[in-house]
Amino acid sequence: MRFRPAFELDLDTVLGPLSRGSRSPNVVRTEAGVTWLAVNTADGAGTLALLRRADGEIEAEAWGPGAERLLEGVPAMLGAHDDDSGFVAHHDVVASARRRNPGLRLGSTGRVWDALVLAVLEQKVTSTEALRSWGELCRWFGEPAPGPGPSRLRVPPTPVAIRSIVDWKWHRAGVDLKRRTTLIAAARVAPRLEKAVELKGVEGRAWLRKVPGIGVWTAAEIAQRAWGDPDAVSFGDYNIPSMVGHALVGTKLDDAGMSEVLAPYSPQRQRVVRYLSTAGFRRPRFGPKIELRDYRAM
Repeated sequence: MRFRPAFELDLDTVLGPLSRGSRSPNVVRTEAGVTWLAVNTADGAGTLALLRRADGEIEAEAWGPGAERLLEGVPAMLGAHDDDSGFVAHHDVVASARRRNPGLRLGSTGRVWDALVLAVLEQKVTSTEALRSWGELCRWFGEPAPGPGPSRLRVPPTPVAIRSIVDWKWHRAGVDLKRRTTLIAAARVAPRLEKAVELKGVEGRAWLRKVPGIGVWTAAEIAQRAWGDPDAVSFGDYNIPSMVGHALVGTKLDDAGMSEVLAPYSPQRQRVVRYLSTAGFRRPRFGPKIELRDYRAM
């Protein structure tokens, strides 16, 4: 299929939250400019390939049992349902970031499960640790992506696969007891969790938090991807409060301070975070580094 967006679109920026860089096992961008995504859908596994043509049109092709559902969801995934009307930039840096990134949209996959697994793995560990565990779980308990995509492309493990993992394999993947317990609890009620996409907003995030181990941060990370929640700020994040603080008020902030600074932007606070991040603002690199932990050696 082909999709011609009626808005300016930066494909890489919109798809960015779904990937974890060049080592992501379920999102691969080739030198030819094709972005491949391997996902679980309500109809089964599916692979989606997206290519932006020179005329701005998006060419999409899909394979597997979930192919039809993936193609139907392309406009939403690329931000066609995103509504930034009424957004007002209360800081010059936000206004500047918005002008420089007119193609930034908040996309919606319409799916909770894959985002949930990765978000739980990222709880209280470094991105390096989380990506290592994510890659190993996808390789060992996911499945090869349908279709002709890159050979390393993997569909994330299903709820059934997550429930089948024995303790020593969790340990080998570097996933501690708390995170594995949360994933198993979520896997037991996975179909019901998809209701969060229908509820959206505060209600949707509260629905996700019914699972023990899913708190404010995890629910926000899922909401940002599953329904493009424009207000779901990842409170509890190690980097974001400092990044927002230095960008907007020139000093480090904690969660309470960030909440106060972002309050005028409600209900589009997450949009501000995305603008700042896309514009290149980062947490200043000073202070002690987080120690990498290898749970496989414990």
